[in-house]
Amino acid sequence: MMSARGRSVLLAGAGAFLMLLGTATEAAALPYYPVAPGVQLNVRSGPGTGYTIVRTLPEGAQVSISCQTPGTTVTGPYGTSNIWDNIGNGQYVSDAYVKTGSDGYVAPRCA
Repeated sequence: MMSARGRSVLLAGAGAFLMLLGTATEAAALPYYPVAPGVQLNVRSGPGTGYTIVRTLPEGAQVSISCQTPGTTVTGPYGTSNIWDNIGNGQYVSDAYVKTGSDGYVAPRCA
């Protein structure tokens, strides 16, 4: 038979595990947005055209946006914007090339 203290520790551990699981599930549930048709989009190391290109997304790519931040103003198929979408650690694309359905922020601001 488990003591009351043992049950409390077990329940606290289970609660922490569920909080971590919830965070992972929420991260996996980010929506995907299409990149403009016919575009191979440069992914940069920071929110601006002065940052290095770390890779290029192929035509037909879709991206999930973890956060957004202001940067260099860019004109693309979806207007002119200074919003940059963080699509991974050290990976940013101009929101002017991503069909989010909005001219504003659709994700939290990057810290």
